[in-house]
Amino acid sequence: VARNESIYQKFRDVDLLDKKKTVTAMKAGEDRAILLGLGMVIASAMMYFVLGITVLRSYADSVWTEGSVCIVLNSTITADMNCSYSCGLDCWRGSKYPCLQVYVSVNTTGRVSRLSHNEESWDANFECFYVPKCQKDTNAMHHIIVNISERLKPHHQVLCYYDPSDQQESALLTRQYGHSPVFHLLFWPSCMLTGGTAIIFMVKLTQYLSIMCEQVIKIER
Repeated sequence: VARNESIYQKFRDVDLLDKKKTVTAMKAGEDRAILLGLGMVIASAMMYFVLGITVLRSYADSVWTEGSVCIVLNSTITADMNCSYSCGLDCWRGSKYPCLQVYVSVNTTGRVSRLSHNEESWDANFECFYVPKCQKDTNAMHHIIVNISERLKPHHQVLCYYDPSDQQESALLTRQYGHSPVFHLLFWPSCMLTGGTAIIFMVKLTQYLSIMCEQVIKIER
């Protein structure tokens, strides 16, 4: 009998050891999962912060919120504009690009407005439709502007954006920070936040159910 009890005790010790190893492994896995979830939540919060002070702020400050059909009245290349390009470390040289001025008639308001390519072009030079990247080859920049001018022939209809409050007289051909770009920029941080929250919730739920099962087993015994 004593021998049988000794063998039973050994099996019991081995079983308890296996259970402890399993519990330890599960605990380590749960800790890693929670750390992963917290990391995803913190990373998404940082991405929201960066996007909030850059893209979302520019989106909120943009006055070109209404879309309309615009008729191109004229597209004219005027005087050359000065620009500078980098030629090395702390080295800058001057160049010139032709200024393309485009005027359109906004169908919704009937107002004649100067057209810019987007917010970036308007900030760089609101008098010119498009500001190419400055480079040494002035012929290349001239060729780019000529191609754009050919596409924007008079009486050509384009979709444009204007300021409904009439505080800004210019119109934009494209919005750099419109609804679609902002949605795509916020999509991945939102997915990361949702995934991280779901991981933490599932781990906590698993731990809660495990505790409940242990309590039920103790009551039944």
